[in-house]
Amino acid sequence: MFSLVYISRVTQRFSPADLLALLTASREKNHRLRITGMLLYKDGNFMQLLEGEEAVVRELYATIASDPRHCNVTVISEETHPERLFPAWSMGFQDLAMVDPEKVPGYTNFLNVPLTEAEFSDDPSRGQKLLLLFKRIG
Repeated sequence: MFSLVYISRVTQRFSPADLLALLTASREKNHRLRITGMLLYKDGNFMQLLEGEEAVVRELYATIASDPRHCNVTVISEETHPERLFPAWSMGFQDLAMVDPEKVPGYTNFLNVPLTEAEFSDDPSRGQKLLLLFKRIG
């Protein structure tokens, strides 16, 4: 199973209604494409893991990367796994601004890092760890 994790910066802030509309459309499309994954949003930055058939994931990522609603779209990891990491989630989501990180089991300062390339480029696996943490508490 192929997975790709990217980060990006929004070009204009997303309201809660904007995020809901994005999630609704993404979940429908991902279900149709047999893509699963997780999306995190914090302070105008996205981190997303997409998983599925490699060609389909890469095509979807290309569409996402060309979307004018965000910029600085950067892949931080690409991996192959024996099975899906998010098998039941057409698109899990967490707005990290709505989470009190100190109330998350296993809290560390890691939950306070910005979702930027600078934070994850040295160790891309950190991004996957963050996404999987929210799978466990979701």
